[in-house]
Amino acid sequence: MKKRAINVKGVSVTVVERHEQDYISLTDMVQGFDGGSALIEQWLRNKDTVLFLGVWEQLNNAAFNSLEFEGIGNAAGRNSFYLSVKKWIDATGAIGLVAVGKKKPKT
Repeated sequence: MKKRAINVKGVSVTVVERHEQDYISLTDMVQGFDGGSALIEQWLRNKDTVLFLGVWEQLNNAAFNSLEFEGIGNAAGRNSFYLSVKKWIDATGAIGLVAVGKKKPKT
């Protein structure tokens, strides 16, 4: 994967190229906001977000697991609903979001 950074209003945001597509780091984008990564978790819990991601995958990913998506879409928006990027990818075969773990510092 190729990485580069762009500056958005003083915040360095990583852009990763994977399979000739650019992916913008949501984690970098929210670093300047109160709650940071919790904002991403809240965004993924939103039913409209899940529906948008599902439609995008259906249009762009022939291997998307629509049956799993239907179950996730039905649960989305409930107080007990939780969805991580990794869970989304593992359950549905999604390609529109990528989970990249941060490297641990060497000790």
